[in-house]
Amino acid sequence: MAEAPIRNSKNGLVVDGEGWFIINARESRWKDEGPLGSYCTFEGKRRFPHFGINISVLEPGERMGMYHRENGQESFFVLSGACTLIVEGEERQLTAWDFFYCAPKTPHIIVAAGDQSAIVLAVGARGRGVGSGVLYTVCKAAARHGASVARETTDAAIAYAKIRASLPSSTFVKFRQEWLPTSSRD
Repeated sequence: MAEAPIRNSKNGLVVDGEGWFIINARESRWKDEGPLGSYCTFEGKRRFPHFGINISVLEPGERMGMYHRENGQESFFVLSGACTLIVEGEERQLTAWDFFYCAPKTPHIIVAAGDQSAIVLAVGARGRGVGSGVLYTVCKAAARHGASVARETTDAAIAYAKIRASLPSSTFVKFRQEWLPTSSRD
């Protein structure tokens, strides 16, 4: 397998094509989704076929999405900060180095807690319908954090309509130094 081509977009490095590659998260293109935090997917025009992976940076009160369940498995690893995990309608507290394995069809969402940002690594299954089948469900605990839909839906456009209405047409942004701690390379 050949190395994938990488190009420099106005908002950071982007992979164009198939093959292996190496990109530092600080050099990659990010998305700023307002109340859904900021994240790096490492993907370009083509999504990874088997799994999705991202690093999310959530400010206090920001959430990774809306309370939902899906057919594919997911995993979340808190790298720094504190979060409230809402799973099966119950709140659980997560801190740095906590790992949450989310079995298929488990309703969940993660919200940054405390007074500092949280950094969460997320990985989820994709491909051949495994990762599809998302259902956004109503949840009182998630609603307290602004992360519940008013009515159950399978339509992401409906689930995120209010949030997306206040965002610019493109949410791609350059990496901001305050998002990730410095590395030994810096």
